[in-house]
Amino acid sequence: MIETSPKTCNFFGVRVDDVTWDEMLLCIEDFIAQGEPRQIVTVNPEFVMEARRDPQFRAIINNAALALPDGVGLLWAGRMLGQPLRERVTGSDGVPRIAQRAAAKGWRLFLLGAAAGVAQEAARKLEGRYTGLEVVGTFAGSPAAEEEEHIVGLVRRAQPQVLFVAYGHPRQDKWIARNLERLGVPVCMGVGGAFDFITGRVPRAPLWMQRAGLEHFYRLLRQPWRWRRQIDVYHFGLLTLLAWVRARATTGFPPA
Repeated sequence: MIETSPKTCNFFGVRVDDVTWDEMLLCIEDFIAQGEPRQIVTVNPEFVMEARRDPQFRAIINNAALALPDGVGLLWAGRMLGQPLRERVTGSDGVPRIAQRAAAKGWRLFLLGAAAGVAQEAARKLEGRYTGLEVVGTFAGSPAAEEEEHIVGLVRRAQPQVLFVAYGHPRQDKWIARNLERLGVPVCMGVGGAFDFITGRVPRAPLWMQRAGLEHFYRLLRQPWRWRRQIDVYHFGLLTLLAWVRARATTGFPPA
């Protein structure tokens, strides 16, 4: 358990918690021990810009039990605006890390979302990688309202302690928020394309590109249809630069 609450940063009205990988895992362990349903969100620049347009999505992020700093752009903006984040904590890398801890602690997982068969394949790969891991259910489905009763029933019967939902933002996060209390799962987390990465259906950017903050550019090269979403990344960067300039003009230093 983390003895003190993590420092909270604010990026244009959207909350991000300054947590490390180790602290995230300790928080999850604490949530599971307490047993109350909680939502974890993974925030990146695209999330921030979407949340600025969508008050409902912004409220979900700001009210989540944990808002992870998922995105090199956030680390850069944090340094520019005087609210540095210590580490990038991503949903894509978080699923294997949580699975590894789950195998050691005996936590049960449920994988929901992605295309048909992908969650099942991801479960097989994770169980093969982490001895003792128990994935108690997988299902593709969709975040459509007419499927909610069926999916909630599947999850409740499986009784997982961690639910990963891969419907893409903001649909996965809104789905979790709508159903959180009914699901009764201690940790519910939206993970975007994590299952596709785990199965190898979508390759990750080379490590040097990830470290250089160019992963979004790599994904754009492989998936040109994402170009509209990538505009948000550059818009976020522009907002950050403008905020930095205003702060310098007013005080001579970035805001504390």
